[in-house]
Amino acid sequence: MEIRSRILIKNGQIVNEGRTFEGDILIENDRISQIATHIDADNNIEIIDATGLLVLPGIIDDQVHFREPGLTHKATIATESKAAVAGGITSFVEMPNTIPQTTTIEKLEQKFDTAAATSFANYSFMFGGTNDNLEEVMKLDPKQVAGLKLFLGSSTGNMLVDDLEILEKIFSNTNLVISAHCEDETTIKNNMNAHLKDYGEDIPMKCHPEIRSAEACYLSSSRAVALAKKTGARLHVFHLSTAKEMDLFRNDIPLKEKKITAEVCVHHLWFSDQDYEEKGSLIKWNPAVKSALDRDALWAALLDDRIDLIATDHAPHTLEEKNQPYTKAPSGGPMVQHALLLMLECVRMGKIDLPKVVQKMCHNPAILFDIQYRGFLREGYFADIVLINPNDPFQVQKEHLLYKCAWSPVEGLKLNAQVKYTLINGQLVYSDGIVSENRAGKRLTFNR
Repeated sequence: MEIRSRILIKNGQIVNEGRTFEGDILIENDRISQIATHIDADNNIEIIDATGLLVLPGIIDDQVHFREPGLTHKATIATESKAAVAGGITSFVEMPNTIPQTTTIEKLEQKFDTAAATSFANYSFMFGGTNDNLEEVMKLDPKQVAGLKLFLGSSTGNMLVDDLEILEKIFSNTNLVISAHCEDETTIKNNMNAHLKDYGEDIPMKCHPEIRSAEACYLSSSRAVALAKKTGARLHVFHLSTAKEMDLFRNDIPLKEKKITAEVCVHHLWFSDQDYEEKGSLIKWNPAVKSALDRDALWAALLDDRIDLIATDHAPHTLEEKNQPYTKAPSGGPMVQHALLLMLECVRMGKIDLPKVVQKMCHNPAILFDIQYRGFLREGYFADIVLINPNDPFQVQKEHLLYKCAWSPVEGLKLNAQVKYTLINGQLVYSDGIVSENRAGKRLTFNR
């Protein structure tokens, strides 16, 4: 094959598959062609000097809400994928709760068409399960779609799957990864009614983890795990937030052999209920940010491999929407631009080591979802690579945010590392604060 472009990354600290070593990476067209401690350059090659930089596989974020179609006053695939690239996220999986919802193959393909035309990063989408679309679920091509998303609580439109007979049929009739949002609606409604009785409409934001309680999470996630065990389904539980749920997951077998897996989001690792007083609705997520003890338990499970992935659950709303009273302020916030950098702060603080971050944010999403030729720095793999300056302090400021919503829950925070370069499919798409308008993202494919 004729070589159209060649890039040589020189003298970087490569972090990959549990190792950190100084070396070079040669990229030819869209693939990594060689990784070695030293690769000679020639005259027909672009050189990126990575001296002093960390060289990581591109981050794969398995849970984002980019709001298109139907909610594009909050975000679009273009705006949020641009922010993701600036944050070192090279591939994303977007959720189905848009308007219209992604619950038919026709609507799914329309989203793929939009992403093909506008996405800066590699992309795929979850297909949404409902109480009445099992026939559509059965038609999905497992090589072309990331998986199936079920809202077992906190749904929009008709996406709450509350018919237990239908739920068991879905679990029994798909080989796709079933990713589930687990919160028990009855428990949440009862808690809400009690708080409305006490406070009226003016419920303090700090009550969010009391309303969307640990018990609500555990009731739903434990039922989902029990159903997966009964049916043999492949279940992935999104955004865990409680200590109690950690006993539902195992770490005694490799990820590839697990039928039931789990994810934690950066905000549940970073914030606790002590932050509601300062941040208010800006850290109102579903599931709720809970206690420092819950956060400690999430960290312990992440480190001992009961939790398999780190994601963002990036879910922007406008500031006007977020600044409403508790009962009207929507849950969710933007995270893709700073998620990796927050995890690097955790490395600096000694909470986790860098190879573990790479495992949870790069390798494991590729393994769990069977993503082809991504998630690792390997010869023959797509050249999705992020280069980090680990000693380049800055403060998160509004004018540097790329989100359409133009705010961040970590505004004002000082971070010590910055993304220097991002490459996607062998193309330099982000460099020193500038995102190239050359959209290099491709549709993800799956080895199933």
